[in-house]
Amino acid sequence: MRIDLILKPHQSAAEMARLGKLAESYGLGAVWVPNNILSLDPFVNFVPLAQQTTQLRMGPIAVSPFELHPQRMANQLLTLNELAGGRATIVVGGGGGTLEAMGMKPKRMVRAVRECVEILKQAATGKPGGYKGELFPTHWMDASWVTAPPPQIYVGANGPQMLAMAARVADGIMLSDITPERVRRCREIIDPILRERGLEPTGFPLNNFWAWHVKPSREEAEREARIFLAVRGTIWAPYIYDVVDAEEAQLVLAHSKSFTSAYQQRTPIIPGVPESILKKIVDAGVSASPLAEIDREIERFQEFARAGLNEIALCLYDDPEASIRVIGERVVPALT
Repeated sequence: MRIDLILKPHQSAAEMARLGKLAESYGLGAVWVPNNILSLDPFVNFVPLAQQTTQLRMGPIAVSPFELHPQRMANQLLTLNELAGGRATIVVGGGGGTLEAMGMKPKRMVRAVRECVEILKQAATGKPGGYKGELFPTHWMDASWVTAPPPQIYVGANGPQMLAMAARVADGIMLSDITPERVRRCREIIDPILRERGLEPTGFPLNNFWAWHVKPSREEAEREARIFLAVRGTIWAPYIYDVVDAEEAQLVLAHSKSFTSAYQQRTPIIPGVPESILKKIVDAGVSASPLAEIDREIERFQEFARAGLNEIALCLYDDPEASIRVIGERVVPALT
């Protein structure tokens, strides 16, 4: 299993390069950055990292064609890819917090993401021409300046329609906050389509955005995990049903504002949700363990691999350098 990292989007370019070089020294596969509305521009911010590394892949999660036209997205992605010598990558998604902040309500998201992927792939060939899309018709593209191998284009997908489309056109798929059992269900959707496409399913990149809260003590790990639950898919339908029973799930959904307030106030206290339920969510929906019990997380990742996941992107929070060293020294050797 390839191990990737997800760094906070407000890291400076210099800090991104420093942490990325450390990650590369441990043999990690890629550094990703969430594409948030208030973050630094991920394409620009990756430039020093691209210039100071030789193996590491890099790119944003997830960019929507509704916020950035696919033709402009192609220009930015391919520019970074040239600087990185063919190591740029991207997750294309349909919606997310950026669109909500922009007041946009996308329609026909599956079609939009498909057209975006097709435009990016066409542009990456360097051959001039247009694209006859329903949503994003493009009269003329000309990236004849392209010299690097094409970037990897992932689709961010959890739902069945997006998964099926991604299996038809993408270079890889990134899930988000998905448990091993749900990975198996995703495989049931994508594997037959991949075979029809002439691809071996085990070699097709299937990644999972997963929160990493392994800390020196259990208290530190659980505190950080609870603070960030509001921005994890785990507490929202239908994924909450994967980690608690139906009655508990309804209580969690009824107190969604409590999770949001906890995140905004950076507190682990979530009023209205019993400790027993919070423990279930943290235990099953993220990696939150003391260092002394890191083997529990390694076994979890091995279960992910048995379910069909061949990449995992670990999202780091406080003290990312310490986390990179732990992942590099303990997790990477166990899984690669």
